[in-house]
Amino acid sequence: MTSENRTYVPRILDGLLERYLAVMGAVLIEGPKASGKTATALQHAASTVRLDRDPNAQTTASVLPQQTLKGDVPRLIDEWQVVPDLWNAIRHEVDDRAPRKGQFILTGSSVPNDDVNRHSGAGRIATLQMRPMTLFESGHSTGKASLSELFAGEFAAAAGSDLDLIGVLERMVIGGWPGLLGINVEDAVLVNGAYLDQVCEVDVALVSGRSRDPFMVRRMLASLARNVATEASFQQIASDTGGAEGPLDRETVSVYHSALRRLSLVEDLPAWNTHLRSKAQLRKTPKRLFVDPSLAVAALGAGVQKLLGDLNYTGFLFESLVIRDLRVYAQALGGQVFHYRDSNGLEVDAIVELRDGRWAAFEVKMGTEDSIELAARSLHRFAETVDTAKVGSPVVLAVIVPTGIAYRRPDNILVIPLTAFGP
Repeated sequence: MTSENRTYVPRILDGLLERYLAVMGAVLIEGPKASGKTATALQHAASTVRLDRDPNAQTTASVLPQQTLKGDVPRLIDEWQVVPDLWNAIRHEVDDRAPRKGQFILTGSSVPNDDVNRHSGAGRIATLQMRPMTLFESGHSTGKASLSELFAGEFAAAAGSDLDLIGVLERMVIGGWPGLLGINVEDAVLVNGAYLDQVCEVDVALVSGRSRDPFMVRRMLASLARNVATEASFQQIASDTGGAEGPLDRETVSVYHSALRRLSLVEDLPAWNTHLRSKAQLRKTPKRLFVDPSLAVAALGAGVQKLLGDLNYTGFLFESLVIRDLRVYAQALGGQVFHYRDSNGLEVDAIVELRDGRWAAFEVKMGTEDSIELAARSLHRFAETVDTAKVGSPVVLAVIVPTGIAYRRPDNILVIPLTAFGP
């Protein structure tokens, strides 16, 4: 699942990386293996050291870290976490070279066990999250319905790409992995399955610092996949993972989930904390999500035909796909993505909130007229529930569907196909 031997496909993160290199001493790019971190970093680096590939470089970094940091800038330190002590050396080097900016680019596919010292990089080292490719980046969305333009109050009817519903399902199975651009679905199933085999057999144990049962890791991945885009608790996951032998220990589930999070493979969606007009209580449970829906598909050994046979579950996967892309588009604007649910049962699939407080709400539906109508009513009820005197009115209320044309309903709710959505 590597893209290094392919022609580089520009990423949305390119612009962010340039901006941060102009104002910070160093930039750390974190994300799952095969998401394109190194390929993107190489586009901006003047020199490189590959710690995961060069044992001699690892030895030098451990014994003579200053030697590792010498080179034209920005200098890429690829997979820096292989030698965790480099963090402090880089931090001190950034201080010594101040006020010069853009000295180092770091990449990492996992967060080290001891993460405490990383906090001392504040003000010196910025962190950017690299996620798998969005449909816009992979060329499967026109991007004509731009999130940045929506927040600027601009919207025009726009057609999506020529991807049909089957094509969207295929993108769920293949995923946004740069190395799988152009691959057929059947081959992608094999590659993604092998990716998870590596996770179960090797990676979880590595980041945990101790041996783990690959069989139970697989069971837990399957449970997370069955519960994708839901608010399943660790206790529910423990019961589902344990099977006939009884529930898995809840603490074990927490440890496994932490390992998957540190590998950037799972990325739960936090609940939105806001002010309400009503007496309803906000729910705080996050939604369980993989960083890419293809991992959920692979964990269940599914393919396009299975997804067609269970459209209810496929709806949850589509929501996961939308959240993946929304997170990338929102990050480019300095925003974050949340979900909403209150004690009255009112839910909203995605809230995008920018640093300046502006926000937008999105419901995700598979595209039938009835489902769009229900989603629009829900968005109106939600907007009436939020105390806009304290948090302002939503900039956008929209329903995201798989394909079609972006348009504005008479009630001002936007309907946006994911195949037209972009940054």
